[in-house]
This record gives sequence, C-alpha cells and structure tokens, in this order.
Amino acid sequence: MDTIYRKCTRGRPLNVREQEANGKRSSVRARFDHVFSQQANRLVRRSGLERVAVKIGMMNLVCNMRRLVWFSG
Repeated sequence: MDTIYRKCTRGRPLNVREQEANGKRSSVRARFDHVFSQQANRLVRRSGLERVAVKIGMMNLVCNMRRLVWFSG
C-alpha cells in the first residue's frame, strides 16, 4: 500500500478516492504519532551520553506505563 499523503493544489482539489486514502493513513499514523508527541516538547539537558540515554529511557518507560494504565482501563 502506498503510504504517501496526497495534497491538493490550487485549482485541483482531492478527489473522493484520495480523500478516503488519506483518512485511512491518518488513523494509522495518529496512533503512532501520539506516543512520540508526548515526549516531543521535553528538552533533555544533561552532560554525557550515558545520562542522556538513561533520561530518555526513563521517559519512555513512564510513557509506556501511562499507556498501560490507560489501556487497561
């Protein structure tokens, strides 16, 4: 399946088939992007590569725990 979003241009709007295809791609992409959007605005200010790796790893762990709580209801 083609994973490229179609864009309309001036004078040529998207047809129905292209709009439906973009909608299907959006539903899949939204579930993926929401995971990373929670971490996008958190700035990591640490000295040393190991500290940064631990900080990012802990942020991922907390994010996964929040998702587990959310999905388990």
